[in-house]
Amino acid sequence: MIAQVVFGILLIAAIALFARNLGRIGRNIHLGKPQAINDRKAERWSTMARVALGQSKMVVRPVAGIMHILIYAGFIIINLEVLEIIIDGLFGTHRIGAFLGGFYDFLIGSFEILAIGVLLACIVFIARRAIIQLPRFHKPEMKGWPSKDAMIILVTEIVLMCAFLTMNAADFVLQGLGAEHYTQAGSFPVSAAIASTLNLSNLQPSTLITLERTAWWFHIIGILAFLNYLVVSKHLHILLAFPNVWYSKLQPRTEFANMPRITGEVKSMIDPSVPPPDPAPARTVAGAEVPERFGAKDIFDLSWKSLMDAYSCTECGRCTSECPANLTGKLLSPRKIMMDTRDRLEEVGKAIDAKGKWEDDGQSLHSRISEEELWACTTCNACTQACPVNIDPVSIIMEMRRYKVMEESSTRPALTSMFNNVENNGAPWAFGADRRMEWTQDA
Repeated sequence: MIAQVVFGILLIAAIALFARNLGRIGRNIHLGKPQAINDRKAERWSTMARVALGQSKMVVRPVAGIMHILIYAGFIIINLEVLEIIIDGLFGTHRIGAFLGGFYDFLIGSFEILAIGVLLACIVFIARRAIIQLPRFHKPEMKGWPSKDAMIILVTEIVLMCAFLTMNAADFVLQGLGAEHYTQAGSFPVSAAIASTLNLSNLQPSTLITLERTAWWFHIIGILAFLNYLVVSKHLHILLAFPNVWYSKLQPRTEFANMPRITGEVKSMIDPSVPPPDPAPARTVAGAEVPERFGAKDIFDLSWKSLMDAYSCTECGRCTSECPANLTGKLLSPRKIMMDTRDRLEEVGKAIDAKGKWEDDGQSLHSRISEEELWACTTCNACTQACPVNIDPVSIIMEMRRYKVMEESSTRPALTSMFNNVENNGAPWAFGADRRMEWTQDA
């Protein structure tokens, strides 16, 4: 009875903490500008099924794709047993699903085979990072915590799978001994082999029970802890991948949205009978007024979808490895753009939590992302094409560029010349409309 009470308290505390942290992330995402995304729903469901569920972009790189599918399937399917563990923990039962008979045997056997697949995949991923040292995992933005975060996740998954198989191995032997409370149920193709290799049948029943219970508690507490680690790590994409893909951009990737205010100003200039648009009223966000801006100075000026993109990034680096600017040695890394956006969003969120409202701290997205990075982008959208969950770094880059040009009049010298020519000549060239056809004349 005491064990059930302790388990219940741990379960409630873990779920409450998870809900609190998830609510904070939702709050942070909604610090961004409103954006209506509810068109072409059938296409959105199809895209989500293909990209998020079907992992279509992951398998473009077969080794990583297959390993990721193993971990993904293992995480989803093996966690079905977590439901049984929770029920057993709350009601003091053991293998409550045994009534399913042969189907239960099939499930447990499948879980064990998947657990081995997850173990092997995690070992391969660790080798790719620590031994083979793939370049995309060792870019400058991956130094320090991001690299440690990835290793913590992989090691944690290995430990959890080992605890799961150890629990089953001890359970298998106890069932064979006819120990009280250990219902004869389940098929154990992997843990039976482990029990035989480790000679667990030579242990006393009391020792086996201690081993099984220790592994059981370690496994479930580890899962509850991992659940709460998700929301402070790059593994948050497990939860956000599906909605992020559903809301992803369906228009051509190189199509940029016009700014309604600017469109209205241009129409007014062309046709004097059209009145210029009124400035948009300031938005109130976290107790502070955010004025209308042309482009993005800070996270408040990005859409909520761009902020969801930032939280959905798993830091895999496929975007950066495909970026032509990065490949030619320029400073731009699309992965860093997303990481910097997320870090700034977290910084703002923590300040709001501490003070109860937002107070300007003198920092912005431009404090983290340099002009050199912004202007290195060719807007080719190779990064968006490569991203396994349809994240769009180019949208953030373009909004930040707009701010630099339209609010700070800060741009590259070549672009300044082009802007002046457009203003004066109606074309990017340094001659007027009356000379445009001179090239057709004989020299």
